[in-house]
Amino acid sequence: MNIALIGYGKMGQAIESIAIEKGHQVVLKIDINNASEFNKENIAKADVAIEFTGPHSAFNNVMKCLELGIPVVCGSTGWLDKWGEAKSYCEKQKGSLLYASNYSIGVNLFFEINKYVAELMSSHPNYNVVMEEIHHTQKKDAPSGTAITLAEQVLRFIKQKKQWVNDITHNNEDLEIISKRIDPAPGTHTIKYTSSVDDIEIIHTAHNRVGFAGGAVLAAEFLSQKKGIFSMKDVLGL
Repeated sequence: MNIALIGYGKMGQAIESIAIEKGHQVVLKIDINNASEFNKENIAKADVAIEFTGPHSAFNNVMKCLELGIPVVCGSTGWLDKWGEAKSYCEKQKGSLLYASNYSIGVNLFFEINKYVAELMSSHPNYNVVMEEIHHTQKKDAPSGTAITLAEQVLRFIKQKKQWVNDITHNNEDLEIISKRIDPAPGTHTIKYTSSVDDIEIIHTAHNRVGFAGGAVLAAEFLSQKKGIFSMKDVLGL
């Protein structure tokens, strides 16, 4: 499989390493220094693009991939206010788009655990739920996309919570998400249910970027010959 990397920071480099280990070729690497090479001629050499940039460039990159007819796996977070537009354009172009807030297989299993625990706790309103996420200081958005996914899952079941807020809150209807930026943490997410008698916590801690990068390559393998809009649930059969 020939891969185009849109974004060649630490994640892009980790993805490249795993892709090569799995026998794939990286035929195009785009970063801020060679943006002009992101064109139809060069992208045509690839079977799939993997986009990991940032919240301010991701949407335009996704739309350009769809315009140029290349399946795109996007891992950038912080741009989902434009998700509806990207989805509609993908459908119009009969393109291929796969988005996940986190490509780690472990995190996607954690999403399923989070939903199960939230459903169990929904009938026990004496427990209050709070969240915390810790990432490295280069993380550009807060809360993380993973934390937002987890929070939306909790809100689906814990009806006394009406919305999430990225701050300490004294409003019982707010789901508190505390974001910390500490090097070299690659990512820790905690959901804590607390009462006057005990606490229940579920925690996912990433040790490095390998899990995220490996999942992105797995997603690219899944998407390269498909049409439509997909998520990691489709990739993992969850």
